[in-house]
Amino acid sequence: AGSFQEAGVIQQAYNLNFPLHAVPASCAQCPAWSAFSVSSPAVVLETVKQAGAGAEDRPEAVVVRLYEAHGSTVTAWLQTSLPVKEAMLCDLLERPAAQGRLLLEQRGLRLSFTPFCVLSVLLVLSR
Repeated sequence: AGSFQEAGVIQQAYNLNFPLHAVPASCAQCPAWSAFSVSSPAVVLETVKQAGAGAEDRPEAVVVRLYEAHGSTVTAWLQTSLPVKEAMLCDLLERPAAQGRLLLEQRGLRLSFTPFCVLSVLLVLSR
């Protein structure tokens, strides 16, 4: 019912096309864990990958690609449990953007999206 945003169509499409696969854990008391979360349902975290050559061959870096899926202007918080020491916006070739450094805040990284905007974030991890 309602608009595609209210009905959660994008999340349902991901659930259908990329079903969760249960993997038996070695212990029954393993704590729940999530590497990333995004504060807005309008923003989809599409990709997490090791940074490539565009990121100056840094094996301690990962690239996170997100997009705004509802056709709205929104600010979202990206949170991670990974040990991030530096974060910056980068282009699709994973080259850091001029003035792209992001502030690591208590709530995570604050990202601003325009309608259907794609953002790539380079995260440099502590060793």
